[in-house]
Amino acid sequence: MRRGLSPLVPLYSMAVGAKNLAYSKGWARQQHLQWPVVSIGNLSMGGSGKTPLIIRLAQLLRERGTTVDVLSRGYGRRSKAVLQVAVGGSADEFGDEPLLIAQAAGVPVFVGASRHAAGLLAESKAAGPALHLLDDGFQHRRLARDVDIVVLHRSDFGERLLPAGRLREGFSSLSRAQIIVMREEDRELEPELRRRRFSQPIWWMERALEVPDVKQVVAFCAIARQDEFLSGLRSSGVAVAAMRAWRDHHRYTRADIAALIELRRQHQAEAFLTTEKDRVRLVPEHRRMLEGAAPLHAARLVVRLRDEPAAIDQLLALLPVAWQEPLRKLQQTS
Repeated sequence: MRRGLSPLVPLYSMAVGAKNLAYSKGWARQQHLQWPVVSIGNLSMGGSGKTPLIIRLAQLLRERGTTVDVLSRGYGRRSKAVLQVAVGGSADEFGDEPLLIAQAAGVPVFVGASRHAAGLLAESKAAGPALHLLDDGFQHRRLARDVDIVVLHRSDFGERLLPAGRLREGFSSLSRAQIIVMREEDRELEPELRRRRFSQPIWWMERALEVPDVKQVVAFCAIARQDEFLSGLRSSGVAVAAMRAWRDHHRYTRADIAALIELRRQHQAEAFLTTEKDRVRLVPEHRRMLEGAAPLHAARLVVRLRDEPAAIDQLLALLPVAWQEPLRKLQQTS
């Protein structure tokens, strides 16, 4: 399928290049917010660890006394309104990743197709200056940002551009980033990155999958890199009796849930196990159906940065000088 789409890659590349040129030359106007914007994005289509990184950055910044919010598109939601995410809300209304971020990070999250409109709503609700974290913002050039953080997956080094591959932009676009994030286990790829003449600082990210104490499970997910979830479970000692996977952001149906329940019966598994993102996507009726058959658990992907205090110092130093004084006042009063 991908090979058949190869002739379309040059057209896609030209469109991406034209958009980036328009913004770099100032032909396309960017929208600005009152407070600084830090974008966290990637080059490829999902699965790089961007969401848990946003959660960790929000936690670390809060610990420094910095007021933080998150701006997101809210991919896959039914609502078109610009909204603040309600922690007890639904993925249908807010999107699965914004809902997960709001629940896990404990910071306000705002969703809207226009991230600028979401930011304006955030600023209208803020009691004082705040730092905006822009979720999946590297390709969203319309909103101006002060810092670009790009998360790389090891597969990005050998991938092709859409539609024949997973890359939304080529590696040359990394020149726009101020900070690159890579996984600790991918340290051997740093020389290749430097060979391509990217000299930005690298944050090394350690990842851990926290799993409940269960023996034999029916695992299921609808995420970008399903193989990583399965291998993570097995390396954590979880016996996966059966596994079902759907496309990223899949909206579960009653038929899907019934199939999972039947799998559990066939394999006599003691529980269901999924990702945190999938759990927030399940509607209450589906959760009740699953829990009526066996306990439902979620594995939690946690990330840490090597030398986190130094990383946050580095990030804050990249923000506009005019914002440093309000930031210091916030930290002194926290």
